[in-house]
Amino acid sequence: MTAHSNSLRKHVAKLRTLSFKTGAYRPPSEGGSGSLLLQVNENCPWNHCTFCEMYKGHRFIYRPAAEIKADIDRVAAIRDEITAMSCKLGMGGEISRELGVALLAEGRDLLENSSFVTVFNWLSGGGRTAFLQDADSMSMRPREFMAVLKHLRHTLRSLSRVTTYTRSKTLFKRKPEELRMIREAGLDRLHIGLETGDDEVLASVNKGVTAAEQIEGGRKAIAAGFQVSEYWMPDLGGRQRWRQHAQNTARVLSAINPHYIRSRPLVPRPGTPLYEEVAQGRTHLSSPHQRLEELALMVGGLDVTSRVCFDHAMNAWTDRRGGLLFRQDYEGYRFPEEKPLLLERIQEGLAVEESRHVHVRTLMAAQSL
Repeated sequence: MTAHSNSLRKHVAKLRTLSFKTGAYRPPSEGGSGSLLLQVNENCPWNHCTFCEMYKGHRFIYRPAAEIKADIDRVAAIRDEITAMSCKLGMGGEISRELGVALLAEGRDLLENSSFVTVFNWLSGGGRTAFLQDADSMSMRPREFMAVLKHLRHTLRSLSRVTTYTRSKTLFKRKPEELRMIREAGLDRLHIGLETGDDEVLASVNKGVTAAEQIEGGRKAIAAGFQVSEYWMPDLGGRQRWRQHAQNTARVLSAINPHYIRSRPLVPRPGTPLYEEVAQGRTHLSSPHQRLEELALMVGGLDVTSRVCFDHAMNAWTDRRGGLLFRQDYEGYRFPEEKPLLLERIQEGLAVEESRHVHVRTLMAAQSL
């Protein structure tokens, strides 16, 4: 065995001992496999929404700041081991496919180490973005969260953007100065599940927040300097409340004027109360054309300077050529400039034979969406 080979094996052996906590969920727009995932808390502190299956059966776990900082240190240690191997192989610290091949040649089992895979992919993508999991990182005590963010930024200096999920209710409860200090500590973007701006629909799905609280929370976040992505859910009101859902969602989003508005059409999931409501006929879902009509009403009511996005496979309407009706890139349609274009696209979708569109019941059967 050569000294060079022995040195590489020592690095691989060290990598096998290093791990940190990650969760399952992140927004598609947050860098794919090139984004570092780091679990700040586990699961959802609310976990009562009738449409959401993501954290059902899992209790919320508040992670101590010291524990999270230790995870950040382990990320840095994995980074350092990978970089050291790159240098020893004459790659000058570059994180490339060739380096990955060399690492796996010394330790194929590293493929089973999710922490190694996460950091390697993050580094190969430039090491620029991090997403803090789980459902509501802002529920962490502000001073503890600030300490974590400062440690993250100090330890992983290549980061240019740090983002997370949070709830409108949490933002509503936070003092403006707390939000400002968290922003200054290094958190850049917030992803918020608005779902609807209609109080009746909010209550029916047990969202735990009012439209007025959503507006105040969103405005406070923007005033504190955060970039804000708000998610809304077409058809969440069903046929019974589709019009008020669309109109009040447009009203609330216009009042917030977030940087991004992202569409996530309702797809009821097995094991959720809303799925049972649909199965029992108590909630009636809309057809593809009816969903487009709701979308037209909501989009038509928007008075924003946001980017309106359809960056998920659930936005599966078809254009007249058989392609996707809407662009599914992460930057979406720029408002107000591209509002007429988006409304034209919706009208094109309505002109397409409805059977050519994907029905929500087909999406319900596609568990990977």
